[in-house]
Amino acid sequence: MQYKEPLLNIRGLAVGYGQSLVLSDVALEVPEGQVVCLMGRNGVGKTTLLKAIMGLLNPRAGQVRFAENDLTKWAPHRRAKAGFGYVPQGRHIFPYLTVNENLLMGLEAFPGKKGRPEAVDRMYTLFPALKLNPKKTAGTLSGGQQQQLALARALIRQPRLLLLDEPTEGIQPSIVQEIEELLQRLRDQQDTTILLVEQFLDFALGIADYCYVMEKGAIVLEGTARDLDYNLVREYVAV
Repeated sequence: MQYKEPLLNIRGLAVGYGQSLVLSDVALEVPEGQVVCLMGRNGVGKTTLLKAIMGLLNPRAGQVRFAENDLTKWAPHRRAKAGFGYVPQGRHIFPYLTVNENLLMGLEAFPGKKGRPEAVDRMYTLFPALKLNPKKTAGTLSGGQQQQLALARALIRQPRLLLLDEPTEGIQPSIVQEIEELLQRLRDQQDTTILLVEQFLDFALGIADYCYVMEKGAIVLEGTARDLDYNLVREYVAV
């Protein structure tokens, strides 16, 4: 049987800031149609890895491959057009724009999709709470609603790969449950492949097909969510 390359394939990645090396020889694979979770304590390099995958940081060594293409030197906007969606930690919505205007910003760089009402309607179907207040200023939404808006803005153009950085951070349990159910639907429908950075262990293991655990800028543990030792993972994740 011929080997099929994963949708996202990270090989020997080394990334740093100034003279400081944050990631060293990181290797990670995300098969198409799956949810892969990256876990670890604060400061171990999880967000740095996502930024490098998105092209916001230039690696000192290694390779980022996507759909069998080498994207290592591609700018972020090229990666977005190739099918990347990115929801950073802290959401980064446009607080002075309305909910509807934030959603349309997700299509701004895609003239062929810009202004399509069906794309916005699809997001309101996925996130009913946003549909209740389409003209509300985004900065006045609750934390949970802002997170849903950030997700909707990334999903509106139907990316092949969604990068999520700590989507449950500071979110009330009811919204966490809604986000988990949404990600499960996306996985089951195979609409979007997901790389998730998460510290909420039960959430991560409940949604992920495969998990990686980081410590001091390196992958120290990996396996299917079902086979990983829960207590061992918790030792690496607990503060």
